[in-house]
Amino acid sequence: MRQLVDMGAEAIQVIGPGWNSLHGSDGWNLHRGKRSIELDLRSPDGLAAFKRLVATADVLVENYRPAVKHRLGIGPDVLLARHPRLVYASISGFGQDGPYADRPGVDQIAQGLGGLMSVTGPPDSGPWRVGIAITDTVAGTFLAQAVAAALYARERTGVGQWVHTSLLETMVNIMDFQAARWLNEGEEPGQTGNDHPTLSPMGTFRTADGWVNVAPFGRFDGFCAAIGAPWLADDQRFLRAPDRIRHRAELSAAIEEALAVATTAEWVARLNAADVPAGPVLNVEQCFADEQVQHLAMTAAVPHPSQPSQITVLRHPVTFTGTPGGAPSRPARPGEHTVEVLAELDALTPPG
Repeated sequence: MRQLVDMGAEAIQVIGPGWNSLHGSDGWNLHRGKRSIELDLRSPDGLAAFKRLVATADVLVENYRPAVKHRLGIGPDVLLARHPRLVYASISGFGQDGPYADRPGVDQIAQGLGGLMSVTGPPDSGPWRVGIAITDTVAGTFLAQAVAAALYARERTGVGQWVHTSLLETMVNIMDFQAARWLNEGEEPGQTGNDHPTLSPMGTFRTADGWVNVAPFGRFDGFCAAIGAPWLADDQRFLRAPDRIRHRAELSAAIEEALAVATTAEWVARLNAADVPAGPVLNVEQCFADEQVQHLAMTAAVPHPSQPSQITVLRHPVTFTGTPGGAPSRPARPGEHTVEVLAELDALTPPG
């Protein structure tokens, strides 16, 4: 829902009594820009208020385990029959049906089940999780795209639909070329650490003061000249792309020996001047201090939900030149807008 809010949607978060929200910056980042109301969907009054709220909505987004919404009587079969123009959007751990449908699911479980942990990290080092909750974010991104597509389809057909995805489905999908090679060539991808699995040299290399990422897509001899080691291009071990893969360890050692004479910043400048993609390896603090990141204005200051100070949130990473989305705004306190929203509902759809 956050991504829809970032693109200009008006969103109301519905929470249950005693709901344990994410605290601090995690919650602020996730729930910014939403109004928040508290309803007990297990009570007749709470459920009735929720159904009245749905009657005013274009989109409903939920992430219950699949059986829960049906048990509450708010499944897509019920609500779409009552509101045919509704776009009903669901995220689950493993899908809406099947043998795992009612299991509890979180990002790390999906990373392991979807194959990602088997291809992450140094060779033969055991499974490694990716350092961010990647399936949470990607599932939200795919669902936001589906909601936009469903709303566009509704403009042509006049009816909404149920769109749904899961952490597992999106995890398998973003395995992408690793999955494609197994599906078509039967090649089981392994761990290659910071090296590209099918290209060499492409990876992370030591410099005089740190690390540099390089991706020499163009002529290998041009890259060798740029790092001051033109003889590598004539070495029989590295003449062809398959040779460079086969002798990756020797090539990487030779490249690091050449890169040891200058700093990361010097190599980034020199390699980019030679049209070789290259960049430093930064920590989070250094990332936000980087001149290009600062130029892109990736953050916004918004009011704190309960104090006079401000907090900083991330902006949506897409720029719309003709139809800009909503400006980032502060997160709500859980249940902050309950009275306000219910009063609006009474004005629009009187109870009963």
